[in-house]
Amino acid sequence: MSPSALFFVFSAACYASAAPSPSTSSVKISLSRHVLADGTAPRNVARLALTPSSEPLQDYYKGTDLQWYGAIQAGTPPQNFTVVFDTGSFSGEIPSTSCSSCVNQKKFNSAASSTFYDYHRSSTENFGTGVGVDPSDYESLTLSAVRDTVAIAGLSAAKTDFYLITQQSSGFNADPFDGIFGMGYSADGTVFQNLVNQGLPAVFGMWLTPKSVGGAELTLGGIDSSKFSGPITYIPVDPATQGFWQLVSSQYAVNGKTSTALKKTTHVIFDSGTSNIVFPKAVTEALYALISPDIKPVGTKGAYGIACSKISSLTAKLDFTFTTTAGKAFNLTIPPQELNVGPFASDPSTCQTLINAQSGYYILGGSVLKHYYSVWDQANSRMGFAAGSP
Repeated sequence: MSPSALFFVFSAACYASAAPSPSTSSVKISLSRHVLADGTAPRNVARLALTPSSEPLQDYYKGTDLQWYGAIQAGTPPQNFTVVFDTGSFSGEIPSTSCSSCVNQKKFNSAASSTFYDYHRSSTENFGTGVGVDPSDYESLTLSAVRDTVAIAGLSAAKTDFYLITQQSSGFNADPFDGIFGMGYSADGTVFQNLVNQGLPAVFGMWLTPKSVGGAELTLGGIDSSKFSGPITYIPVDPATQGFWQLVSSQYAVNGKTSTALKKTTHVIFDSGTSNIVFPKAVTEALYALISPDIKPVGTKGAYGIACSKISSLTAKLDFTFTTTAGKAFNLTIPPQELNVGPFASDPSTCQTLINAQSGYYILGGSVLKHYYSVWDQANSRMGFAAGSP
């Protein structure tokens, strides 16, 4: 697993303090009277100033589904890049032509853009990874705050704040994408929020599929009803969200069994920029106690593992319980096959298991999201989940 794949697990916390002050063919998605699970329709559908559009996503796969990324354009005339659309962060980052260490990514040429503005503010951010196969200690980026036009799926947002990467540590060079663009909840200055300010409905849909399925997609301004079947079940966003897509869970269970440590209220961030699950150590080990006594800590950075010869025999189904907008309990489920993240390069006989320990964090990523069509409804302060189309 690449260091950047590890780093994005913690993007929500890292980028909260880092944000600046204040194929691209479109697929139009019909929103006409799509009735939601609670009997309502998305707001503002009748008065669109921008037409909802979709962007196909590619799956970064390395033994397991790591991240999903798609195309954006930046500058005037537009320059093409690929980025992870990350609901766990708030800002955008793409490499600059001044980044000599960005050896494999496309680079933004600010001198070639007539709409470019430089804030002349820079900083170096160190990111503790702490989890994942072969975890490293830290990766770093040197960032310069800028502003320019950014477009996604044919929708263009002028005066969008983002960062240019002017220096990066070598761990990022293996990534198949160029950068990241945040889709955090109520994040001013992001490309999505700028599109909302132009009249795009404040909702987007994500279909993060396993590589074996394909067809992953981000829909801005609406949902793609061809990607799911049945009703959408909505869960309110935590009022204390602090800008994150955060939901309140009442308990976790393994094959229907729970424990005292798992039956308590927690505030869970949903992060499309990571494949992992991150919980505090006590919760992580309470879950593993119900899965298998053979799962043990590996190293000192929050990872756990089991002999690869045993991992295929694990039959644990993980359920995370939330309360819907209708006041009913609803489980998000991870099937047993997601437990295997892959072998550690340092010890190929040991396979990493999905849940990682990190103090103070409750994060669910792509391992959950790829089993549902997810709706991120900022306008109504809720998230929705539906069964994917067969």
